[in-house]
Amino acid sequence: MRAAVLHKTGQDTLDVREDVTALGFGPGTVRVRMRAASLCHSDLSAMSGVLPQPAPFVPGHEGAGDVVEVGEGVTGVAPGDRVVLCWMAPCGRCAHCEHGRGHLCIASLRRLGAPGFRLADDGTEASGFYGTGAFAEEVVVAADAVIKVPADLPYEAAALIGCGVTTGIGAAVNTARVEPGSSVAVIGAGGVGVATVQGARVCGAARITVVDPVASRRERALAFGATEAIAPEELKAFAKGLPGGGFDHVFEAVGRAATVRAGYDAARRGGAVVVIGAGAQDDLAQFTMGELFFNEKRLLPSLYGGAPVARTIALVVDLWRAGRIDLDGMITHRVGLAEVNRAIEQMRSGEALRTVISLDS
Repeated sequence: MRAAVLHKTGQDTLDVREDVTALGFGPGTVRVRMRAASLCHSDLSAMSGVLPQPAPFVPGHEGAGDVVEVGEGVTGVAPGDRVVLCWMAPCGRCAHCEHGRGHLCIASLRRLGAPGFRLADDGTEASGFYGTGAFAEEVVVAADAVIKVPADLPYEAAALIGCGVTTGIGAAVNTARVEPGSSVAVIGAGGVGVATVQGARVCGAARITVVDPVASRRERALAFGATEAIAPEELKAFAKGLPGGGFDHVFEAVGRAATVRAGYDAARRGGAVVVIGAGAQDDLAQFTMGELFFNEKRLLPSLYGGAPVARTIALVVDLWRAGRIDLDGMITHRVGLAEVNRAIEQMRSGEALRTVISLDS
């Protein structure tokens, strides 16, 4: 089968090859025929080494497809079911899962680097990014790493909700609990940022300000519910002009200490800064103890939507079905697997909001 492989951390391009075999099918696993995958910035972060993922590996974690076969002991999904991949799969047994915080379960990280694919030319084994590996025509994953979705949800839209859309909408709905009439700033107008805009709109925010250095991305965000879009150098003065001297909620969707700091400064006293960008382990954000105490601004990291992933995905599907969020409009480019490196260029340049890769072409 075909798959796109990163052979060494730090390489800029993927090796699209046809001699790859999915490994590991057996009890407790599911074989999935992938139909569509979406390129997320986290894939680029794993390729560069910002996110830990042993190489060689098959990138891709926003993916959708059909269950082909289930292993012994698997319940909840059956052959023919349409599913999305879950890159932080809850085990269902740990303290986080038992207390309704399955999105914080790290049991699946023990599978990081586990062989998921074999390259036929020399027998080299490769893992799938965070236990998935969506840039392949077929994957074998643990049963807890798939979530069933309705059969009428298009594969392309389903791929998007595997990570970015769920992360952004969940941050607004679950983590921040944006109040009707509130003011919101979203720093970063990529896929996660635009999803956050849509989540804030669903919650009834009166003002949604997008902050991004790229004019075309700012303009695009207005179509998804942003009320205004500004450049980063305008944020400080803009925030000071608001009632209370800042935003009620600031979402950081970039993953850098500098933008977290800018978001903190742009929030009003008593406001909230929600961190949803995936950043590097050594990128340190700095605050003084005095300002943390005196300003009572809440720092709220939000991982994978801030709630059990299956629950947030179900919410996103309901919102899509009701016409309250736009998933198709978030797809700005479509390519086949052979063109995956073009998709990577489109994301790096800021040209693409989301590029969907068809695994059927």
